[in-house]
Amino acid sequence: MRVEALCSDVVMFVGEAVESVATAFIDGDNVLLVDSLGSAEDADGLRHVLCHEMGKTVRMIACTHFMSDHIAGLSRFPGALVMAHRHFRHAFLMQNRPVAAFYREPDLVLDNMALRWGRHQLRFLYNPGKTMDHFSVDVPTADLACVGDNIVGNIVYLSRADPALQRAAIGRIREFGRSRVVGGHIGAFDAPVLDNALHYLARLQALVVQLRTQAPPADAAARIAAIRIEDCLAPRVAPTAFEREWHGNNLEAIVAQSIFALDAALAAQEKAA
Repeated sequence: MRVEALCSDVVMFVGEAVESVATAFIDGDNVLLVDSLGSAEDADGLRHVLCHEMGKTVRMIACTHFMSDHIAGLSRFPGALVMAHRHFRHAFLMQNRPVAAFYREPDLVLDNMALRWGRHQLRFLYNPGKTMDHFSVDVPTADLACVGDNIVGNIVYLSRADPALQRAAIGRIREFGRSRVVGGHIGAFDAPVLDNALHYLARLQALVVQLRTQAPPADAAARIAAIRIEDCLAPRVAPTAFEREWHGNNLEAIVAQSIFALDAALAAQEKAA
């Protein structure tokens, strides 16, 4: 597990399982966690570092969204209050690989909320995108925003999501004006990562719509599966191994779930008119 101090009282943890991220906001001996990693082993490591090595107590865990690869630590901190958006069950039930052992009912269910934690003001803002329960955590005092899976590095993950909602969610995050962004996977990034994710989404959509409108369905599926990530990334952005892997997952989801099929149909209607 990678441990990185983002500032004197904010520490980011990146687990081995799907590079899931947890962010610890520290107030004296007390910790507020945003997300809690993606495996039991990573969650145990998180607890060891925070509770045994640092001598802290986790008092609260805020879930940016209620998918199993971000809530593994809920049961590792039984004394902590858990907060999530009111659509948390929708997100848990619609995921591809739910892990019932990680599930824990939230103690606090919210839409929007502001919380003072030590020197930081955390704004929990409902921001549906990748899932309908997503919220972003805007932290002006640390000049960062925790955004969950509304981005995955310089790309987005499309499975079971509405691309239009994802685009709007990233736009709202941009409006925060923070210089750093903590994603749900991989780690922390400079603010231009948001523009890179939007570029990837727009470019991928354009390529898929073009293929769906110009090729027979059978040919289109094969050609969609062959779209290169390099043809979708913003200029001067080199893909990481993780982004390359999840681009492949996107292509599988696009074919299996008919993502962008509506956009292609609307484009064909407009062309015919």
